Amino acid sequence: MKRTFLTLVYLLVLVLNAMTALSGTGGDLEEIKAKGVIRHLGVPYANFILGNGTGGMSVELMQLFAIHLGVRYEFVATTWKDVFSDLIGRKFEVTGDDVKLLEEATIHGDVICSGLTILPWRQKLIDYSKPTFPSQVWLIAGIGTTMVPIKPSGDVTLDIAATKKKLQGKTVLGIKATCLDPLLYKLAASGADVRYFEGSMNDIAPAAMNMIADAALLDVPDALLALKKWSGKIVVIGPISPTQEMGVGFRKESVQLREEFNRFVTELINNGQYEKLINKYYPNIKEYYPNFFN
Repeated sequence: MKRTFLTLVYLLVLVLNAMTALSGTGGDLEEIKAKGVIRHLGVPYANFILGNGTGGMSVELMQLFAIHLGVRYEFVATTWKDVFSDLIGRKFEVTGDDVKLLEEATIHGDVICSGLTILPWRQKLIDYSKPTFPSQVWLIAGIGTTMVPIKPSGDVTLDIAATKKKLQGKTVLGIKATCLDPLLYKLAASGADVRYFEGSMNDIAPAAMNMIADAALLDVPDALLALKKWSGKIVVIGPISPTQEMGVGFRKESVQLREEFNRFVTELINNGQYEKLINKYYPNIKEYYPNFFN
Protein backbone atom coordinates (compact mmCIF):
# COMPACT_ATOMS: atom_id res chain seq x y z
CA MET A 1 0.00 0.00 0.00
CA LYS A 2 2.83 2.37 0.96
CA ARG A 3 4.71 1.54 -2.24
CA THR A 4 1.58 2.24 -4.33
CA PHE A 5 1.11 5.59 -2.61
CA LEU A 6 4.73 6.62 -3.22
CA THR A 7 4.42 5.59 -6.87
CA LEU A 8 1.33 7.77 -7.28
CA VAL A 9 3.11 10.71 -5.65
CA TYR A 10 6.11 10.22 -7.94
CA LEU A 11 3.86 10.13 -11.03
CA LEU A 12 2.06 13.27 -9.87
CA VAL A 13 5.38 15.10 -9.53
CA LEU A 14 6.37 14.03 -13.02
CA VAL A 15 3.07 15.31 -14.44
CA LEU A 16 3.41 18.65 -12.63
CA ASN A 17 6.98 19.06 -13.85
CA ALA A 18 5.91 18.31 -17.40
CA MET A 19 3.10 20.85 -17.17
CA THR A 20 5.55 23.43 -15.81
CA ALA A 21 7.95 22.81 -18.67
CA LEU A 22 5.13 23.10 -21.22
CA SER A 23 3.89 26.37 -19.77
CA GLY A 24 7.34 27.92 -19.88
CA THR A 25 6.66 29.09 -16.30
CA GLY A 26 6.34 32.72 -15.52
CA GLY A 27 4.78 33.52 -12.26
CA ASP A 28 4.51 36.18 -9.69
CA LEU A 29 7.07 38.46 -8.10
CA GLU A 30 8.89 35.95 -5.90
CA GLU A 31 9.18 33.40 -8.72
CA ILE A 32 10.73 36.02 -11.02
CA LYS A 33 13.19 37.05 -8.33
CA ALA A 34 14.08 33.40 -7.77
CA LYS A 35 14.70 32.86 -11.50
CA GLY A 36 16.68 36.08 -11.65
CA VAL A 37 15.15 37.31 -14.92
CA ILE A 38 12.06 39.12 -16.15
CA ARG A 39 11.00 38.37 -19.73
CA HIS A 40 9.53 41.36 -21.54
CA LEU A 41 7.11 40.51 -24.34
CA GLY A 42 7.10 43.26 -26.95
CA VAL A 43 5.94 43.91 -30.50
CA PRO A 44 8.16 46.22 -32.61
CA TYR A 45 5.86 49.23 -32.88
CA ALA A 46 6.18 53.02 -33.07
CA ASN A 47 8.60 54.45 -30.49
CA PHE A 48 7.59 51.90 -27.87
CA ILE A 49 9.71 49.09 -29.32
CA LEU A 50 12.43 50.03 -31.81
CA GLY A 51 13.89 47.42 -34.15
CA ASN A 52 13.76 44.02 -32.52
CA GLY A 53 13.91 45.28 -28.97
CA THR A 54 17.05 47.35 -29.47
CA GLY A 55 15.46 50.37 -27.80
CA GLY A 56 12.28 52.33 -27.31
CA MET A 57 10.22 53.73 -24.46
CA SER A 58 8.82 50.33 -23.40
CA VAL A 59 12.25 48.71 -23.51
CA GLU A 60 13.80 51.39 -21.33
CA LEU A 61 10.86 51.27 -18.92
CA MET A 62 11.16 47.51 -18.45
CA GLN A 63 14.94 47.67 -18.17
CA LEU A 64 14.50 50.10 -15.28
CA PHE A 65 11.90 47.78 -13.74
CA ALA A 66 14.37 44.87 -13.96
CA ILE A 67 16.98 46.96 -12.15
CA HIS A 68 14.35 47.86 -9.55
CA LEU A 69 13.64 44.15 -8.99
CA GLY A 70 17.33 43.21 -9.00
CA VAL A 71 16.93 40.75 -11.89
CA ARG A 72 18.21 40.38 -15.44
CA TYR A 73 16.21 41.91 -18.30
CA GLU A 74 15.31 39.80 -21.32
CA PHE A 75 13.43 41.02 -24.40
CA VAL A 76 11.17 38.51 -26.16
CA ALA A 77 9.97 39.63 -29.59
CA THR A 78 6.45 38.58 -30.52
CA THR A 79 3.52 39.71 -32.68
CA TRP A 80 0.12 41.23 -31.97
CA LYS A 81 -1.40 37.90 -32.99
CA ASP A 82 0.63 35.91 -30.45
CA VAL A 83 1.49 38.30 -27.65
CA PHE A 84 -1.40 37.41 -25.32
CA SER A 85 -1.00 33.67 -25.85
CA ASP A 86 2.72 34.09 -25.12
CA LEU A 87 1.76 35.61 -21.76
CA ILE A 88 -1.23 33.57 -20.57
CA GLY A 89 -0.51 30.21 -22.19
CA ARG A 90 -3.81 29.91 -24.06
CA LYS A 91 -4.88 30.43 -27.63
CA PHE A 92 -8.10 32.37 -28.15
CA GLU A 93 -10.51 33.89 -30.64
CA VAL A 94 -11.74 37.45 -30.42
CA THR A 95 -14.79 39.02 -32.07
CA GLY A 96 -15.42 42.61 -31.09
CA ASP A 97 -15.44 42.53 -27.27
CA ASP A 98 -16.03 38.78 -27.04
CA VAL A 99 -13.24 36.28 -26.33
CA LYS A 100 -13.30 32.50 -26.59
CA LEU A 101 -10.47 30.52 -24.98
CA LEU A 102 -9.01 27.68 -27.04
CA GLU A 103 -6.15 25.19 -26.60
CA GLU A 104 -3.10 25.63 -24.40
CA ALA A 105 0.01 27.44 -25.64
CA THR A 106 3.56 27.84 -24.38
CA ILE A 107 4.26 30.80 -22.11
CA HIS A 108 7.22 32.84 -23.35
CA GLY A 109 7.19 35.95 -21.16
CA ASP A 110 6.18 37.53 -17.86
CA VAL A 111 4.84 40.92 -18.89
CA ILE A 112 3.59 42.76 -22.00
CA CYS A 113 4.87 46.29 -22.45
CA SER A 114 4.45 47.51 -25.99
CA GLY A 115 2.05 50.44 -26.28
CA LEU A 116 -0.79 48.18 -25.15
CA THR A 117 -4.20 49.86 -25.35
CA ILE A 118 -6.66 48.94 -22.61
CA LEU A 119 -9.63 47.26 -24.31
CA PRO A 120 -12.56 45.34 -22.74
CA TRP A 121 -11.78 42.06 -24.52
CA ARG A 122 -8.16 42.22 -23.44
CA GLN A 123 -9.22 42.75 -19.82
CA LYS A 124 -10.90 39.34 -19.98
CA LEU A 125 -7.50 37.77 -20.68
CA ILE A 126 -5.06 39.86 -18.64
CA ASP A 127 -4.84 42.48 -15.91
CA TYR A 128 -3.37 45.92 -16.61
CA SER A 129 -1.11 48.18 -14.62
CA LYS A 130 -2.20 51.70 -13.83
CA PRO A 131 -2.50 53.67 -17.12
CA THR A 132 0.91 54.66 -18.45
CA PHE A 133 0.13 56.49 -21.71
CA PRO A 134 -2.82 58.19 -23.46
CA SER A 135 -4.10 57.19 -26.86
CA GLN A 136 -7.02 57.48 -29.26
CA VAL A 137 -7.89 56.06 -32.67
CA TRP A 138 -7.94 58.50 -35.58
CA LEU A 139 -9.10 58.17 -39.15
CA ILE A 140 -6.28 59.06 -41.54
CA ALA A 141 -5.95 59.23 -45.31
CA GLY A 142 -3.40 59.97 -48.00
CA ILE A 143 -3.02 63.61 -48.98
CA GLY A 144 -4.83 62.95 -52.27
CA THR A 145 -8.07 62.06 -50.51
CA THR A 146 -11.37 63.73 -51.33
CA MET A 147 -12.37 63.45 -47.67
CA VAL A 148 -12.30 66.77 -45.84
CA PRO A 149 -11.13 66.77 -42.20
CA ILE A 150 -13.83 67.60 -39.68
CA LYS A 151 -13.91 70.87 -37.79
CA PRO A 152 -13.40 70.03 -34.09
CA SER A 153 -16.44 70.97 -32.04
CA GLY A 154 -14.93 70.57 -28.59
CA ASP A 155 -17.21 67.58 -27.98
CA VAL A 156 -15.48 64.30 -28.84
CA THR A 157 -18.81 62.46 -29.22
CA LEU A 158 -19.94 64.91 -31.89
CA ASP A 159 -16.53 64.77 -33.56
CA ILE A 160 -16.63 60.96 -33.74
CA ALA A 161 -20.11 61.09 -35.29
CA ALA A 162 -18.94 63.65 -37.84
CA THR A 163 -15.91 61.51 -38.72
CA LYS A 164 -17.97 58.34 -39.13
CA LYS A 165 -20.41 60.20 -41.37
CA LYS A 166 -17.58 60.72 -43.86
CA LEU A 167 -17.11 56.96 -44.16
CA GLN A 168 -20.35 56.34 -46.03
CA GLY A 169 -19.38 54.28 -49.09
CA LYS A 170 -15.65 54.58 -48.32
CA THR A 171 -13.12 51.77 -47.90
CA VAL A 172 -11.29 51.78 -44.58
CA LEU A 173 -8.33 49.70 -43.41
CA GLY A 174 -8.09 48.22 -39.93
CA ILE A 175 -6.23 45.39 -38.21
CA LYS A 176 -8.19 42.54 -36.67
CA ALA A 177 -8.01 41.90 -32.91
CA THR A 178 -6.10 45.12 -32.16
CA CYS A 179 -7.13 48.61 -31.08
CA LEU A 180 -7.50 49.31 -34.83
CA ASP A 181 -10.21 46.69 -35.35
CA PRO A 182 -13.18 48.39 -37.12
CA LEU A 183 -15.54 46.03 -35.26
CA LEU A 184 -14.78 47.87 -32.00
CA TYR A 185 -16.10 51.12 -33.45
CA LYS A 186 -19.04 49.74 -35.49
CA LEU A 187 -17.72 51.26 -38.71
CA ALA A 188 -19.69 48.90 -40.96
CA ALA A 189 -22.87 50.30 -39.43
CA SER A 190 -21.69 53.74 -40.58
CA GLY A 191 -21.69 52.56 -44.18
CA ALA A 192 -17.95 51.93 -44.41
CA ASP A 193 -16.50 49.15 -46.55
CA VAL A 194 -14.26 47.58 -43.92
CA ARG A 195 -11.07 45.88 -45.07
CA TYR A 196 -8.58 44.10 -42.85
CA PHE A 197 -4.95 45.00 -43.42
CA GLU A 198 -2.59 42.02 -43.41
CA GLY A 199 0.60 43.98 -42.72
CA SER A 200 1.92 45.23 -39.39
CA MET A 201 0.70 48.33 -37.56
CA ASN A 202 3.92 50.05 -38.63
CA ASP A 203 2.88 49.64 -42.27
CA ILE A 204 -0.65 50.98 -42.12
CA ALA A 205 0.32 54.65 -42.48
CA PRO A 206 2.29 53.98 -45.71
CA ALA A 207 -0.71 51.95 -46.94
CA ALA A 208 -2.92 54.98 -46.37
CA MET A 209 -0.44 57.22 -48.17
CA ASN A 210 -0.45 54.86 -51.15
CA MET A 211 -4.26 55.01 -51.23
CA ILE A 212 -4.69 51.25 -50.85
CA ALA A 213 -8.03 52.25 -49.34
CA ASP A 214 -9.86 55.54 -48.95
CA ALA A 215 -8.85 55.77 -45.31
CA ALA A 216 -7.26 53.83 -42.44
CA LEU A 217 -7.40 53.62 -38.68
CA LEU A 218 -4.32 54.60 -36.71
CA ASP A 219 -3.75 55.23 -33.03
CA VAL A 220 -2.32 58.50 -31.80
CA PRO A 221 1.24 57.41 -30.85
CA ASP A 222 1.83 55.97 -34.32
CA ALA A 223 -0.07 58.78 -36.04
CA LEU A 224 2.13 61.45 -34.45
CA LEU A 225 5.25 59.68 -35.69
CA ALA A 226 3.75 59.20 -39.16
CA LEU A 227 2.77 62.86 -39.46
CA LYS A 228 6.34 63.84 -38.64
CA LYS A 229 8.04 61.19 -40.79
CA TRP A 230 5.80 61.71 -43.83
CA SER A 231 4.98 65.37 -43.42
CA GLY A 232 2.56 66.60 -46.04
CA LYS A 233 1.59 63.11 -47.18
CA ILE A 234 -0.98 62.17 -44.52
CA VAL A 235 -4.09 63.98 -43.33
CA VAL A 236 -6.08 63.31 -40.15
CA ILE A 237 -9.81 63.25 -40.90
CA GLY A 238 -10.99 63.03 -37.30
CA PRO A 239 -11.38 60.78 -34.23
CA ILE A 240 -12.96 57.34 -34.31
CA SER A 241 -12.74 56.67 -30.58
CA PRO A 242 -12.83 58.66 -27.34
CA THR A 243 -9.54 59.08 -25.51
CA GLN A 244 -8.09 55.69 -24.60
CA GLU A 245 -5.32 54.62 -22.24
CA MET A 246 -2.42 52.22 -22.48
CA GLY A 247 -0.94 50.08 -19.75
CA VAL A 248 1.38 47.17 -19.04
CA GLY A 249 -0.17 43.69 -19.23
CA PHE A 250 0.18 40.95 -16.59
CA ARG A 251 -1.21 37.47 -16.09
CA LYS A 252 -4.19 37.58 -13.75
CA GLU A 253 -2.23 35.37 -11.35
CA SER A 254 0.69 37.84 -11.21
CA VAL A 255 -0.93 40.09 -8.61
CA GLN A 256 2.22 40.94 -6.64
CA LEU A 257 4.25 41.62 -9.78
CA ARG A 258 1.59 44.02 -11.08
CA GLU A 259 1.34 45.78 -7.72
CA GLU A 260 5.12 46.13 -7.56
CA PHE A 261 5.17 47.60 -11.06
CA ASN A 262 2.50 50.13 -10.07
CA ARG A 263 4.63 51.20 -7.10
CA PHE A 264 7.69 51.37 -9.33
CA VAL A 265 6.08 53.50 -12.06
CA THR A 266 4.62 55.83 -9.41
CA GLU A 267 8.16 56.38 -8.14
CA LEU A 268 9.34 57.14 -11.70
CA ILE A 269 6.57 59.70 -12.10
CA ASN A 270 7.34 61.33 -8.76
CA ASN A 271 11.10 61.57 -9.34
CA GLY A 272 10.78 62.85 -12.91
CA GLN A 273 12.30 59.84 -14.70
CA TYR A 274 9.05 58.95 -16.43
CA GLU A 275 8.72 62.45 -17.83
CA LYS A 276 12.22 62.11 -19.29
CA LEU A 277 11.13 58.95 -21.13
CA ILE A 278 8.02 60.72 -22.46
CA ASN A 279 10.05 63.70 -23.64
CA LYS A 280 12.61 61.44 -25.31
CA TYR A 281 10.19 59.33 -27.33
CA TYR A 282 6.96 61.37 -27.57
CA PRO A 283 7.90 65.01 -26.94
CA ASN A 284 4.64 66.50 -28.29
CA ILE A 285 2.12 64.07 -26.77
CA LYS A 286 1.41 66.45 -23.86
CA GLU A 287 0.03 69.02 -26.30
CA TYR A 288 -2.74 66.59 -27.24
CA TYR A 289 -3.46 65.10 -23.81
CA PRO A 290 -2.41 67.59 -21.11
CA ASN A 291 -5.01 66.29 -18.63
CA PHE A 292 -3.49 62.81 -18.64
CA PHE A 293 -0.05 64.07 -17.70
CA ASN A 294 -1.38 66.56 -15.17
